[in-house]
Amino acid sequence: MEAEKKSSAVSDVGAWAMNIVSSVGIIMANKQLMSANGYAFSFATTLTGFHFAVTALVGLVSNATGYSSSKHVPLWELFWFSIVANMSITGMNFSLMLNSVGFYQISKLSMIPVVCVMEWILHNKHYTKEVKIAVVVVVIGVGVCTVTDVKVNLKGFLCACIAVLSTSLQQITIGSLQKKYSIGSFELLSKTAPIQALSLLVLGPFIDYYLSDNSLLNYKMSYGAILFILLSCALAVFCNVSQYLCIGRFSAVSFQVLGHMKTVCVLTLGWLLFDSELTLKNISGMILAVVGMVIYSWAVEVEKQSSMKTNINVKNSLTEEEIRLLKEGRESNPVKDIELGETKG
Repeated sequence: MEAEKKSSAVSDVGAWAMNIVSSVGIIMANKQLMSANGYAFSFATTLTGFHFAVTALVGLVSNATGYSSSKHVPLWELFWFSIVANMSITGMNFSLMLNSVGFYQISKLSMIPVVCVMEWILHNKHYTKEVKIAVVVVVIGVGVCTVTDVKVNLKGFLCACIAVLSTSLQQITIGSLQKKYSIGSFELLSKTAPIQALSLLVLGPFIDYYLSDNSLLNYKMSYGAILFILLSCALAVFCNVSQYLCIGRFSAVSFQVLGHMKTVCVLTLGWLLFDSELTLKNISGMILAVVGMVIYSWAVEVEKQSSMKTNINVKNSLTEEEIRLLKEGRESNPVKDIELGETKG
């Protein structure tokens, strides 16, 4: 039993580590690929289509070689999930284009309470006081780190609302689909990736043209750009797989809270690799965010231990009751010899 717990803990840490490393890595790679000082590849939606195309290819090879199995999930549910996921990607891109960086960061922070409310409405999930306090601390800490100027306009506000709602719903749906159909994270991803890849590669160039006024057909591809696109796609496979793994193992709220560790890592690496400014405000916010994550981890563990104790107590009380009833039944009803049909003394 102890060995299973240790193995599960190692798997959990591995899933989080894969998600953080791949997410931070893909941000660094995309920064070099998309920045004006890099390769100026300003086609974010199309690039996401490339990501899912490579992920779909990996899933196809995995299924063909027997490395992973394919369980049945209704096609309409896969389409529904893909629509929500693509709305999330497109909404985030539009939100970033139409809003200030400050409001964009606030909209991302709002996903934690939105996920909490959605899980409460859809799954009747409740949270302890400690978990709520930890969430507030993390939100404040990351807010201090990242939020600068805050300017709002109606179109940008609507896009941000669509992005937040669709992203939150996407993350909750991943977990519910895995539990509903007892399907692994990679198997679910390999089923949804082809649909997302096809739709994003068809619509992506048009969306990117609207966002950047640049046509993909006019972009001059270089060997360096191709190398970073391939690197971005490779990291995206690990990022997508680890996201499904994390949400399947934990909850959408846990994924959002602990996922803000990536923000801290990105700020730190930006300062180390790209000469980004790191002020006292950033540092204090990062420290507060890390404290909030530690509190959250502790609160979730306390809640888990409390739940286990409650289950054990309920089990024990039921067992004692069963024993009492059995004793009473034995005293009031003497055992009969089946063969002789006589009552034994």
